[in-house]
Amino acid sequence: MPQILIFGDSIIYGAWDREGGWAARLRKFLDEKTLTEEDFYCLVYNLGISGDTTEDLLERFEFETEQRIKEKKDTAVIFAIGGNDATFNNKDDQCQISQKEFKENIEKLIKLAEKYASKTVFIGLLPADESKTTPIPWAPNKSYKNEQIFQYDKIIKSVCRGNNISFIDVFNQFVNLDYKNLLEDGQHPNSLGHHKIFEIIKKFLVENKII
Repeated sequence: MPQILIFGDSIIYGAWDREGGWAARLRKFLDEKTLTEEDFYCLVYNLGISGDTTEDLLERFEFETEQRIKEKKDTAVIFAIGGNDATFNNKDDQCQISQKEFKENIEKLIKLAEKYASKTVFIGLLPADESKTTPIPWAPNKSYKNEQIFQYDKIIKSVCRGNNISFIDVFNQFVNLDYKNLLEDGQHPNSLGHHKIFEIIKKFLVENKII
């Protein structure tokens, strides 16, 4: 797979990780493979923007993809988006992006990705440590709650299933771990958390022959 485009928010950007996040770790892994294996070549683009929702991503996806795309058959798109959509506004008593709009946005992202990529993968959402995110310290009018996160994660999974798109379940894998120790501020992973996500994603991509 000569190129992988990874779209998402601050977690993709690599917030709170000295090594730049799981996407940077994936690039490092594939750069090493490119340098040491004669018949392997792959470019990885980190296209994460802090605070992005699915609505924000829809506005920039085609432009940013067209600047980097070479051939559809050699391109994979990975989406890791939705955490900001699920953020609960305590004042308005609703999430930042409604579930109905969120589902529609995921459908649109899939259709757009299919124009440019031969492989599309969605990464599930992370659970939160609610003791640190209700409310969110840097946005006291908002909260990040597992009840909402779980519902939005289910929507991603359902839409992917309905469109025959790969989905990597991170939420349940983290819940089965001591996940609060994998989070820096209750929402973003720490370095250990980013490493765990990288291992989960690398395993899936290798087993499904995407890399």
